Amino acid sequence: MDAKGIDQLLGQMRAASQLATGGQGTQPAGAEGGEFAALLKASLEQVSQSQTEAQRLAQAFEQGAPNVSLEDVMISLQKADVSFQTMVQVRNKLVEAYQQIMNLQV
Repeated sequence: MDAKGIDQLLGQMRAASQLATGGQGTQPAGAEGGEFAALLKASLEQVSQSQTEAQRLAQAFEQGAPNVSLEDVMISLQKADVSFQTMVQVRNKLVEAYQQIMNLQV
C-alpha cells in the first residue's frame, strides 16, 4: 500500500465530509460543472473500484500469489469498508433531507 492511495482516500473522505456539512468540497475526477449527480456517480464508482480491488487482492492472497501480502489485503479491505460506510452515511443524509423536504408545509 502506498502513501498516494491513502492520501487519495483521505481527500475523498474530507470532500464527502465537507459536502455533508454544506461546505465547498473538492470535486473528484469526473464531476464536471459541480453537478451533484456527477459527483455522486463518481463517488459510487470509486467505492465500487475499491471493493473490486480489495476482492481481487483477497483472492490473489488465497491462491498464494507471492507478491500479495496479508497487510496489503487487510488495508485494502479496510479502505473498501470505510468508503462503503461513508457512502451509506451520505445516502442516509440524502434520505433524511428528502424526508424533511417532503414534510415541509407549502
